[in-house]
Amino acid sequence: MKKPFTIGRDQLDGVIALLRVAERRSFRAAAQELGVSPSAISQTIRGLEARLGVALLTRTTRRVGLTEAGQRFIDRARPAVAEVLAAFDAARSLGEEVTGLLRLTMPRSLVPFLAEPILGEFGAAHPALQIEIFAEDGLSNIVAEGFDAGIRLGELLEADMVAVRLTPPFQFAVVGSPAYFARHGKPQRPEDLHRHACIGTRNTPQGPIYRWEFVDGKRAFDIAVAGPVIVNSGGLNLMAAGMGLGLAYTAMPAVQDQIAAGVLEPVLEAFCPGTPGLFLYYPSRAQALPKLRAFVQFVHDTLRPSTTAYIGARAEPPKKSARPVGFRLPGPS
Repeated sequence: MKKPFTIGRDQLDGVIALLRVAERRSFRAAAQELGVSPSAISQTIRGLEARLGVALLTRTTRRVGLTEAGQRFIDRARPAVAEVLAAFDAARSLGEEVTGLLRLTMPRSLVPFLAEPILGEFGAAHPALQIEIFAEDGLSNIVAEGFDAGIRLGELLEADMVAVRLTPPFQFAVVGSPAYFARHGKPQRPEDLHRHACIGTRNTPQGPIYRWEFVDGKRAFDIAVAGPVIVNSGGLNLMAAGMGLGLAYTAMPAVQDQIAAGVLEPVLEAFCPGTPGLFLYYPSRAQALPKLRAFVQFVHDTLRPSTTAYIGARAEPPKKSARPVGFRLPGPS
């Protein structure tokens, strides 16, 4: 029978060091973050490996990676360590000083107009607070990944989260330039897009081209599109459409000014779905932390009004959202 593994006083030594190395893929970066030397980090992790009897990291002169055992350890340890750190934060929250590290995740397309007020105004109001903004277009589990809060479309919110509305509901749009429509005509139904040049968007270098999503009554469906241009930037997406290179799929508020100026024209409006809008969300147990309480208040007082004005106030409320759960904002900036 295998002898059960018992935890002694020093068995947890090296766990946080391992997590930092795994996140940064660098002993030097992890050591700098923890305020120790790279050799101390390496020695601590070697001690952890010795106690476990298995290698957790692969080390070369150029990179640091996780072994299979290391990945399994990280997957189980990360949420547990996050809970322990949250316990420390909860204990410290008896004081009201806003300190520590506030970790936020949001879609890359939101960074251009949300990062500046967060890093500028909110950061200036709380100089003892360190702010991390992680821009991504995946769907991270904020608890497992150690984030304090995230920003996401309403239909993609995780269960058991507190949600704060940032914008009203809005719709999505297919747009093209007048010059493009003069040459190729306008699609009357989504199926007509197979005969049109469409600007593709891709969220990751090796990821699939985003399939454009539509609704027809109660039926939700998506269509694979093709064209001469593929981008991973909302700005490039609309720039290519404005140049007449093809049609673009985007959030209506992001293109409202170009439509008003006559640079782009919408099509297929009856088939474009809507979203409940954008929300700030966070675990309910985190509400007691001063750093999160301060940020939620900032959202109520400052960020929500500015976000609403930017992305929601001009958008028509959707007739009905039938968007599948897997939808993500296309064309990140």
